Amino acid sequence: MDLHLPTAGLERYKSASQRARVGTESWGASNFFCPACESPRLRSAAPGTAAVDYVCTSCDSPFQLKSQSKPIGTRIVDAAYSEMKRAILEDRTPNLFVLHYDPDTWAVRTVLLVPHFAFTLSTLEKRPPLAPTARRAGWVGCNILLDKIPLFARISVVSEGSPHTPREVRHSFNRLRPLAKLQVEKRGWTLDVLQVVQSLGKMEFTLADVYAQADDLAKLHPKNAHIPDKIRQQLQVLRDLGLLEFLTPGSYRLR
Repeated sequence: MDLHLPTAGLERYKSASQRARVGTESWGASNFFCPACESPRLRSAAPGTAAVDYVCTSCDSPFQLKSQSKPIGTRIVDAAYSEMKRAILEDRTPNLFVLHYDPDTWAVRTVLLVPHFAFTLSTLEKRPPLAPTARRAGWVGCNILLDKIPLFARISVVSEGSPHTPREVRHSFNRLRPLAKLQVEKRGWTLDVLQVVQSLGKMEFTLADVYAQADDLAKLHPKNAHIPDKIRQQLQVLRDLGLLEFLTPGSYRLR
């Protein structure tokens, strides 16, 4: 994997944002591989395809690219809130590549992959509507909250200038793939509980540890009046998915 962004021909673009967009998209077309199958390349999507930048030629998996010159933080600016919300509820979000490049050296520093089945309504943040004086007055965008996505689902493709092998990336992707079989409503709960478990910062934990985060889950699911019951249920689902194991009653380990 070549970690230097192509610069040939970019001088014809006047703005830095245009040069960055064209350069990173071109880099992705030459270097991205499909994590969902064995395809070594992705093809660029047809111009004007909404929210999709690449498509796998073998399995047709769609991918979107978000690139930025600043280090990746907890928020990624996305498109219209209503459109992203609808895409999540209809289970048609693309897989997301998040790319950080060095604006001085035009070198790729970090690439994260978020599988399409890792997006839930809990990962969306509504932005304030645009001002009345704006060209699109009243338009409401959204942010993707990376810190609300379980760590398992923030898959490293490039870490601090060092690429991971396709085998490593596909292993991480396939480890979570059973989540895709869950219905969207159920998947949201499962991912939220997994995110809470991973936020504990330890491989072994207790039911009491998760119960201590019940208020956070209640805020995400205000219509559910039985949070402890739901926590126990979702820990069982995570065990069945092979993402954690039961040690003793009330004691668990991440796998």
